Amino acid sequence: MDPVRNPYAPGAGQRPPELAGRGRELDVFDVVLERIARGRPERSLMLTGLRGVGKTVLLNTLRSQAINHLWGTGKIEARPDQSLRRPVAAALHMAVRELAPRHRAPDRIDAFLGVLKAFAQRAAPAGRGGAAPKLRDRWQPGIDVPASSGRADSGDIEIDLVELLTDAAAVATDVGTGVAVFIDEMQDLGPEDVSALCAACHELSQLGAPLIVVGAGLPHLPAVLSAAKSYSERLFRYQRIDRLDRIAADQALCAPAEREEVEYEQKALDLLYEKSGGYPYFVQAYGKATWDHAPRSPITAADVRVAAPEAEAELAVGFFGSRFERATPAEREYMRAMATLALVDGEEGGRDDMDAAVPTAEIARALGRKPASLSPARDALIKKGLIYSGERGTVAFTVPHFGRYLRTQPA
Repeated sequence: MDPVRNPYAPGAGQRPPELAGRGRELDVFDVVLERIARGRPERSLMLTGLRGVGKTVLLNTLRSQAINHLWGTGKIEARPDQSLRRPVAAALHMAVRELAPRHRAPDRIDAFLGVLKAFAQRAAPAGRGGAAPKLRDRWQPGIDVPASSGRADSGDIEIDLVELLTDAAAVATDVGTGVAVFIDEMQDLGPEDVSALCAACHELSQLGAPLIVVGAGLPHLPAVLSAAKSYSERLFRYQRIDRLDRIAADQALCAPAEREEVEYEQKALDLLYEKSGGYPYFVQAYGKATWDHAPRSPITAADVRVAAPEAEAELAVGFFGSRFERATPAEREYMRAMATLALVDGEEGGRDDMDAAVPTAEIARALGRKPASLSPARDALIKKGLIYSGERGTVAFTVPHFGRYLRTQPA
């Protein structure tokens, strides 16, 4: 097979040639956009799931839908060590710039930009933990109008964000459209920022304002939001993004291949689904390796078996290994215990390690340690995004098949 014509695209946030199995989510968002355009109340949207299920790809696709509806949009990626103030200002600046050419009153745009500039420049006198604010947090927005005073500049992120988003929604109302702010890795926002965002979404929903937040994050994102504001459970529409079912996985492989006049034998598709588990990133990785190794069409199960070790080696380095290397020896010990305990009655039976939550008390017993002594390792792994705690007293891997990978690594 010609590797230049290989249609598969395993990459972080890279859109696959066929976005299979996400039709329901796209249809739901179309309804949200149409309802808001008609003045109907709607909730902001939160996408949750493990790494490798295509949350970022879906987030970008939803943003494209909003742009097609002539909405103003902006996107940010949350970071654990960064305040929300600068990136959300940049996102709203982009969104309003998209709306400005259709606005009949330039003074209204200038007035909002003055508020935006004041919000962006109103940094706290010190960073988290008392440290001086980092240079990247001192954003210079390149806005010619002077910063306004008395609006979104109190220094309290909750008050300021409510006022800023309300003003942005007013600009969208003027042109008969909406604004959507897309936030990736949303679980990494600090507690104050999460609380402020919930408060702002709550105020906007009460006003019926045409501004929504679309967030994407790990499975414990609902718990993060709930810890900030108790009403967040009713404030957002949550959608769990999971692995593809068999039909969608076959479509993700076959549709781009057919456009290149290539076919798969049924047994090859059976084996590819078994290897990938239906996870979109793995589907692309195994599909790409199989294409490169297959001598001709149709692609056979034998081709998949020959190519699988190459796909697994690439995943071991780029997808699993890079994450494993970030962990300290104590953290690796903790994860190895998790991987062992995730199995019940062996790999082929019982619960599957890709989704299994393990009680922290069992990990402590397995390591012969007191639970409190393992808290630093657990908390560090959560901060690094390697594990998450969906329920109190349990932890699970954020990466599918990570337990299986760990069991192949020497102690």
